[in-house]
Amino acid sequence: MTLTLPAHLSTADFHRTVLALAPRIAVFDCDGTLWSGDAGYGFMLWSIETGLVSRNAADWIDSRYRLYRTGDISELAICGEMVQLYTELEETELRRAAATFFHNQIQPHIFPEMQRLVADLQATGCEIWAVSSTNNWVIEEGVRDFGIPPERILAARVAVIDGFITSTLIDVPTDEGKALSLQRVDRGQPDAVFGNSIHDAAMLALARAPFAVNPTPGLLGIAIERNWPVFIPAAIAHDRR
Repeated sequence: MTLTLPAHLSTADFHRTVLALAPRIAVFDCDGTLWSGDAGYGFMLWSIETGLVSRNAADWIDSRYRLYRTGDISELAICGEMVQLYTELEETELRRAAATFFHNQIQPHIFPEMQRLVADLQATGCEIWAVSSTNNWVIEEGVRDFGIPPERILAARVAVIDGFITSTLIDVPTDEGKALSLQRVDRGQPDAVFGNSIHDAAMLALARAPFAVNPTPGLLGIAIERNWPVFIPAAIAHDRR
């Protein structure tokens, strides 16, 4: 069987195609989709390097991440544990740290095309949601520049009691969990979904119009099979030359 290569959209065609859908609900993954890089992993490393977390906590997450890299623990497990890393810290401290980290390390790598698209969709009255397996403190800070309010963010999060972070997981949206998180808030049939990795595939499959943005090889393979449009932001296209 011959597979049809998906359409690789130019910036203008991508923008025009999305707006022509007149979506009422649009859902965006964050790391790799709205900006380049993995903010969750980056924040974990930054937390260790700056002494935000204790040495015992740093050693624990390092050992767990090594097991994840060898396939001995799952994506779901490590994403949850990367939030539990901050147990017993004050949430206000975490929010300040997330703001410092994001603005210094990630904000310069926001894709202008995606920021412009989100703004133009919002101008039409489209309801925008952000879904990520990175912790909610970093994501809430990151999508502030996109005008996405906290109540429309589904991210990895734990319970906070009396201002202190606990180890009790509330949600870890990854893989099928991203689709389930959307269904729990009655957004299980979005008009458009944008994602970059295989962990977004279940969420993309919910959409009337899925778009693979800056896709990893795993997601590109699915996009080829399902003929999903592909968009490569200019910064990524330049780096691949």
